[in-house]
Parts: sequence; structure tokens; C-alpha cells
Amino acid sequence: MTPLRIVAIVLIVAGALALAYGGFSYTKETHQAKIGPIELSMKEKQEVNVPQWVGIGAIVVGAVLLAMGGKK
Repeated sequence: MTPLRIVAIVLIVAGALALAYGGFSYTKETHQAKIGPIELSMKEKQEVNVPQWVGIGAIVVGAVLLAMGGKK
């Protein structure tokens, strides 16, 4: 399997996941204050929305790469 086909398959899978879930979230830890041995920190939940056109575009680009990878 060539690297081009692997990239194409990864793009198709990532595009399908972007369409299925619509985004992802992660937890960001920030340090608010440090007073001697005591350290105060907060955890914030961040959400990232992935537009539908990004998912569709990734699928289309992956399909084009996969189709062109077979032609030589």
C-alpha cells in the first residue's frame, strides 16, 4: 500500500467522523495562582465544532487521491 493511498483512506475516515460527530471536545488545564506550596488550577472544557463542508471536502479529496493513486 502506497503512502498516497494511506493518506486518502485517512482523509475519508476523518471526513466521515467529522460528519458523524460534528466536532470534538477536550479539557484544558490552567494554573490560576501559586502561593507557596499551594497551587490553584482550573480545568476548562473546550469544544471545537467541525463544519459539514470540511467533512465533505475531506471525503471528496480522499476519494480523488484514492482514484488517482491507481492510475499510472
